[in-house]
Amino acid sequence: MTGLKDLVAIGLGSNLASNFGHREGNLREALRRLADLGEVKAVSNFHDTEPVGYIDQPRFLNAAAVLETSLTPTELMRALLGIEHEMGRERVIAKGPRVIDLDLLLCGDRVMNTAELTLPHPEMQERRFVLEPLNEIAGDWVHPVLRITVEEMLRRLE
Repeated sequence: MTGLKDLVAIGLGSNLASNFGHREGNLREALRRLADLGEVKAVSNFHDTEPVGYIDQPRFLNAAAVLETSLTPTELMRALLGIEHEMGRERVIAKGPRVIDLDLLLCGDRVMNTAELTLPHPEMQERRFVLEPLNEIAGDWVHPVLRITVEEMLRRLE
């Protein structure tokens, strides 16, 4: 733990049923668990979206959250993977169906590229299902590499 607190943006997605219900129940359970990692400052609306990449699967429900945490980015990424595992995520097909998907999108203005974690998330600027919910709660957040806001990234997709 660093002692300092960072604001981080997390993307959430679900398209399978679980012990927590269906897509909405999974997102709500993941948000409840995120609160164990810091203070949830904002949560977007839930967005019903088409699958991207591997398209032969159910529609997703996506959201974004802003969390204030004292975990390092690597500690946080490990905790997010732990939540996914505890909630029953199985990695069978790349970009395939999942109970829960938690992506660390932004961590303040940090830039890092390790074997374990790349920040900012390398594909976030190409994903409407990430940018639309994130824009609701953090549209003025500046991508530390592209130097444009979330709102501008979304506008460039249109």
